[in-house]
Amino acid sequence: MQNANLIFLQLFRILAPTTYIFFASAIPVISFGEQLERNTNGALTAVQTLASTALCGIVHSIIGGQPLLILGAAEPTVLMYTFMFNFAKDRPDLGQKFFLAWTGWVCVWTALLLFLLAILGACSIINRFTRLAGELFGLLIAMLFMQQAIRGVVEEFGIPKRENPKQIALLPSWRFGNGMFALVLSFGLLLTALRSRKARSWRYGTGWLRGFIADYGVPLMVLVWTAVSYIPVKDVPNGIPRRLFSPNPWSPGAYSNWTVIKDMANVPLLYILGAFIPATMIAVLYYFDHSVASQLAQQKEFNLKKPSSYHYDLLLLGFLVILCGLIGIPPSNGVIPQSPMHTKSLATLKHQLLRNKLVSTARKSICENSSLSQLYGNMQEAYNQMQTPLVYQTPPGA
Repeated sequence: MQNANLIFLQLFRILAPTTYIFFASAIPVISFGEQLERNTNGALTAVQTLASTALCGIVHSIIGGQPLLILGAAEPTVLMYTFMFNFAKDRPDLGQKFFLAWTGWVCVWTALLLFLLAILGACSIINRFTRLAGELFGLLIAMLFMQQAIRGVVEEFGIPKRENPKQIALLPSWRFGNGMFALVLSFGLLLTALRSRKARSWRYGTGWLRGFIADYGVPLMVLVWTAVSYIPVKDVPNGIPRRLFSPNPWSPGAYSNWTVIKDMANVPLLYILGAFIPATMIAVLYYFDHSVASQLAQQKEFNLKKPSSYHYDLLLLGFLVILCGLIGIPPSNGVIPQSPMHTKSLATLKHQLLRNKLVSTARKSICENSSLSQLYGNMQEAYNQMQTPLVYQTPPGA
């Protein structure tokens, strides 16, 4: 019975970071899918980015060398696919018809380059990168996230492409109202989610309630603000607020994305060879992005027991890139900041153990009516005990 309770507590503890990382990964992927749908004229949508994230994430979590690494469709992938679509759409012998088939060849070249980098041990260079270099690269990715968020809010005031501008919802007054409502939803979700993450330090509410809000506040705020967006349904024209268009991946005519391998033989040889150029850029981006994300997910303060496996993970990424290219979806790679966020949400950090130990020692001394000198002595003894290696520490109540 005691073992069953312990297993239940461990599962409940894992549920919080699972839901947090799920929403932290799914929301950017959906946003990038919407951006791809707009930039590729519907050739790729959020369905494909979600499918890629799910497929690569499951495979890597099972056979990956560092399963703490989170994989997802990232902004560099979106930028490269947008560049490739703009190149292909104006070519009469390529065009949008063979765009995904051509990107399949790009993924094949990318995978071969990743295999070569892994075999030659290129990931050993990552060990020469300082923590500052990794954080600066993470800052670059964060800036791309913020750029996409700002652009998305600004576009809520405009007229979407491939929409009839004569709709009531696209009149200037309603477009302004849609944009202002998007601002309320965006900043409301941002501020409340950040506030909920600090719920444990609140001075009001019971301890279990503050802990529940801190653990599940972000997914709850996503659900709450999504529900808020449905409030003005009867008072506004159809299309306000604007919502993500997600086509049915199994509807008639939607199979071309999943059977793109049949069209790869129809791509002209010149473009097959020319696919090596964008593949080189994508391989370099994936090499740095994937390796730095793995490095940040294995920082020294996390004190992980499992060693790093940069070369093997890069080799596995090559196979995943080929798989994604053959079924017509954009590849996924290790992403920042989700990967270090994942490890941090699961880790019991030493400063947390130290704080819990000191608090429990102080409470025990107070209950025993110890003198002030005895209280300080007990806390000093607890502090010295906690300076032993973290692997020998046991969380309170374990």
